[in-house]
Amino acid sequence: MRIAVVGTGYVGLVTGTCFSDSGNTVTCLDINADKIARLNRGEIPIYEPGLEELVERNAKAGRLRFTTDTAAAIRDAEVVFLAVGTPPAADGSADLSALWRVVESIGPHLHPAAVVVTKSTVPVGTCAGIEERLKAALGRDCRVASNPEFLKEGAAIEDFQKPDRVVVGARSADVAEVLRTLYAPFLRTENPFLVMSPESSEMTKYVANALLATKISFINEVANLCERMEADIDDVRRGIGHDSRIGFAFLFPGAGYGGSCFPKDVQALASMARGRGLSPRILSAVHETNLAQKRVLGEKIDAWFGGDLAGRKIAVWGLAFKPRTDDVRDAPAIDLIERLLAGGAEVTVHDPEAMANVRAIYGDRLRYADDPLSAVDGAECLAIVTEWNDFRRPDFDAMAARMKAKVIFDGRNLYSLREMKSRGFAYHAIGKAAV
Repeated sequence: MRIAVVGTGYVGLVTGTCFSDSGNTVTCLDINADKIARLNRGEIPIYEPGLEELVERNAKAGRLRFTTDTAAAIRDAEVVFLAVGTPPAADGSADLSALWRVVESIGPHLHPAAVVVTKSTVPVGTCAGIEERLKAALGRDCRVASNPEFLKEGAAIEDFQKPDRVVVGARSADVAEVLRTLYAPFLRTENPFLVMSPESSEMTKYVANALLATKISFINEVANLCERMEADIDDVRRGIGHDSRIGFAFLFPGAGYGGSCFPKDVQALASMARGRGLSPRILSAVHETNLAQKRVLGEKIDAWFGGDLAGRKIAVWGLAFKPRTDDVRDAPAIDLIERLLAGGAEVTVHDPEAMANVRAIYGDRLRYADDPLSAVDGAECLAIVTEWNDFRRPDFDAMAARMKAKVIFDGRNLYSLREMKSRGFAYHAIGKAAV
């Protein structure tokens, strides 16, 4: 099948690459000429395990190409996926300005039988809006569908190729069948292909992310209570997780969630509710709880130093919002770094993949270490913000020798209280008594 993917960000690049890897001919379109030039040189602008190899293989086979030429990308495409950004506006609603520009630009080049599919996370009613705009511009009905993505950064290739389910919003059986055929290679183990209205499909994406975010904010709030009640959040988590109605997924306390999806999708869903005259109490609480949780690590550090951070040498391990990605959008580490710098601390950071993205934000306001041990040289404390496997079994003896003070603030509960106490570290985790 001939496919065009508009937008070569995280979703668009993974979508186009995976579809090309199943034998389709895919053209990825973007207005960013520098990004397209880099992709054509084989340079991948994001870090995602396995993506570089897939891009190289399919580009070499002629199934995957990258261009800034809208007409060339769209005119022969049987399916056109829209994967452009929908960032939050000031009021929390989704900003669709980039999407509407794309719809306007592709309209004149669409094949009459082409199916236009929204991959971007968009408010309910967006598919209907695309249909209306294309009909007004072209004077004919166009086939439009919704197909939200459910990719986890760091595991996106596997998620795409082995999906839990594929959700499609379509108003006609023939449009749904086009997408069923396209996804057939990825559904050989009988995972469901769910067809519904575009409105239900659009809502499904928001509700899924909002519910997962709710679980995170809930367990974080409970963790903070555990600290004050002399309970251990890990014991509590095990106690509730074995209830089949609850489970363990997304019940790991930490320094708050970030990334490109949960923060903006919770706010966008709340904005949609307010727009329909409803009060989204739970969604608002989830968002506010997460904002507060992202401050917890900084508050602990500030309290340890008696409110005096000026000149303190502080190391930070983990900058990406989660492991196996270089994405620092809404990352808890950014909130922590802002607080430390505002207090006058000298901050040294390390992350296996996200260093360049953080350097682009802070420049020489931070010190950048090539490895975890170098980051703690002379540090008066260490803050751990991302649960990279690299940090799970460090050389504690080497750390103790290098650090000015043996103090760890662990935003991801990587270590046991018993081990930290036996090694003589002052250890502050989330939802546990400090040792």
